[in-house]
Amino acid sequence: MAKRDIRSFNLVDEPWIPVVDTGRVSLKGLFSTPELRAIGGNPVQKIAVMKLLLAIAQAACPLSDDREWEQAGPEGVASSCISYLERWKGRFDLYDRDRPFLQLPSVKKAAVQSYGAVIPYIATGNTTVLTELQIEKELDDAERALLLVTLMGFALGGKKADNKVVLTEGYSGKSRTARPGPSVAYKGLLHSFVTGRTVHETIWFNLVTADALDESRMFNGGIGVPPWERMPSGEGCEVAEELKTTLTGRLVPLCRFCLLVESGLHYTEGIQHMNYQDGICDPSVAADSSKKKVKVLWADPEKRPWRQLPALLSFIGHDTSAFDCFQLRVALPRASRLSRDFAVWSGGLKVSSNAGEQYVSGSDDFVDSEVWLSGDMINEVWFSQLQNEMQRLEQMAKRLYGAIRAYYTLLTAEGEGMAGRGVSLFWQLCENDFQELVDACGTASFEGKQDELSALWVRFVRYAYGVYDRSCPSDTARQLEAWASSRPNLRKFVSREE
Repeated sequence: MAKRDIRSFNLVDEPWIPVVDTGRVSLKGLFSTPELRAIGGNPVQKIAVMKLLLAIAQAACPLSDDREWEQAGPEGVASSCISYLERWKGRFDLYDRDRPFLQLPSVKKAAVQSYGAVIPYIATGNTTVLTELQIEKELDDAERALLLVTLMGFALGGKKADNKVVLTEGYSGKSRTARPGPSVAYKGLLHSFVTGRTVHETIWFNLVTADALDESRMFNGGIGVPPWERMPSGEGCEVAEELKTTLTGRLVPLCRFCLLVESGLHYTEGIQHMNYQDGICDPSVAADSSKKKVKVLWADPEKRPWRQLPALLSFIGHDTSAFDCFQLRVALPRASRLSRDFAVWSGGLKVSSNAGEQYVSGSDDFVDSEVWLSGDMINEVWFSQLQNEMQRLEQMAKRLYGAIRAYYTLLTAEGEGMAGRGVSLFWQLCENDFQELVDACGTASFEGKQDELSALWVRFVRYAYGVYDRSCPSDTARQLEAWASSRPNLRKFVSREE
């Protein structure tokens, strides 16, 4: 058995949270510094840290309704969090002998996995190493803390967890293969938050009041007690069952029971939370429950999050048969009402599965997008216009795909792969102009070709023709004939004719 390290690393005082333009900061440093702009790291780390910060804020500053929320303000919430962290500082030590942060000493019966084995993009075992980023390296204490927080919700399913170890006597919920964390699910959930100009403002926007939680009917246990205040003793104990029903229990879901040691971590499956098919999902996940089988939005490198914005904001149009993201539905009206500049940030990690084993392979990757909005633009007219413009872009992409395929069909060649790559390039080009499109939807005049939307559509059409020409060579006479015959007519998109 590996020998446990007895040194101390307290997350309240020690820098470990990656912050944009700053580097690492401690929990106390984060809540004491109002000018910090945004959480850093990869998208999954950003989500995991944000959920931890929200859990701390929910416990430190309980709010009944939006009136109390507005009175608290970002400064009041941050001040309450600092006081809370001082009171519970002893529970945030990564290596405390009796109560290590988010760990169970009793899990030392489980086998030790190396740290690299539980990081999705690190190549271990007989996995082929393609880039230097995949090489396993030694983690410092700050990196271990960040990994531990991430594993609580984003652990991948599979046999790396030692599920022979069961901490609750008589518990029968474990199989040889551990289930994926509730924040990743089957193939990688897409998570969304409203972000402000600072980290403090972002936390404030996304706090959930007791009234809003009651209306959601999602967590019967209410806000709840965060797990570091009262850790479960096992997978099915009374505390574990309570954590399944509370908001803070879902923000830090303890889907893995861990114990850090120098060479790695003791690692087994923890609390099995309900998933979206059971009617329960992370507040930051968008789900469509209008049909018998619930659908969710997945992280997809082929359809980056900015393209999902109309689906994420469908509650603006009062569409009850569409996706609903509780986190955005709570936070966005607040930000809009206060007429502040704010953004919708969405991100996640796409993963693959085979026989219960999850991994990152092939086209799997991190995704994230941030779209800035303002309070004076958020209304049904703007949203309807945005939906219309995105539908037109989708139509153009389909026409481009069909044109490239038709070109290769005339040449008796396989064109599906080239058409897919062409459309992917088209969307990459459009992404650079999406913020401008969002802004233009709020100021469209439709008077002549000089308005903002018309100018944008000239640009989009130019992108489509450029992709077609790049994907379909016209060097030989036969190629030229196929090129001319298959070239799409996109005139209606410039003239805005139906």
